[in-house]
Amino acid sequence: MQTVVFDLDGTLVDTAADLVAAANACFRARDMGDLLDPVADARTAFHGGRAMLALGHARAGTADAAQLIEEDYLRLLGHYADHICVHSRLYPGAAGAVAALRTAGYRTAICTNKPEGLARNLLDKLGVTGLFDALIGADTLPTRKPDPAPYHAAVERAGGAVAQSLLIGDTKTDRETALAVGVPCVLVSFGPEGRDIARLDPEAMLDSYADLSALIARFLPLHV
Repeated sequence: MQTVVFDLDGTLVDTAADLVAAANACFRARDMGDLLDPVADARTAFHGGRAMLALGHARAGTADAAQLIEEDYLRLLGHYADHICVHSRLYPGAAGAVAALRTAGYRTAICTNKPEGLARNLLDKLGVTGLFDALIGADTLPTRKPDPAPYHAAVERAGGAVAQSLLIGDTKTDRETALAVGVPCVLVSFGPEGRDIARLDPEAMLDSYADLSALIARFLPLHV
């Protein structure tokens, strides 16, 4: 079965505002106010909780920032888990485009560096869990992207074959994952880096989910 594997944050769902809110909750708890902006700091948000905390403390000139980052990391995850879908939204057309692929006969999976439980909770709240045959998160296996093992697992659990698959993502990590596996990589231009992500020389760029079916057919034509 031909399988399309998606990253989650920044590819299918714009989660930046909720991620930044979780970091700002940690800063407010230390009477530092909101140090991050959900729009301007979206790119950092998609690099994880510690990256957001580090940026905020760097702006504040915090002494012993490394210790505070570790102290606050679990607090950040807890706040995010409790407010995971306040502002997060699927990118326009994403759900319909994935559904169309499935109707056409493709398998679909998610391979994300978000913890599996959080990823599954987010998909449930967005009402799209049933659009994917498999979900591999950061803690599903001992390794995470760009190690190839999570990608292999996502395709195999979806019932597909790695040789007949491709990855759609939005970051250098996704590009490196596809290179490690040896599959085509499609990077979205509506993620946090915009069209600047084209510098990574992916096999294709996706500007709109309206173009997804035609793009996938170029790389993974269905056997009929």
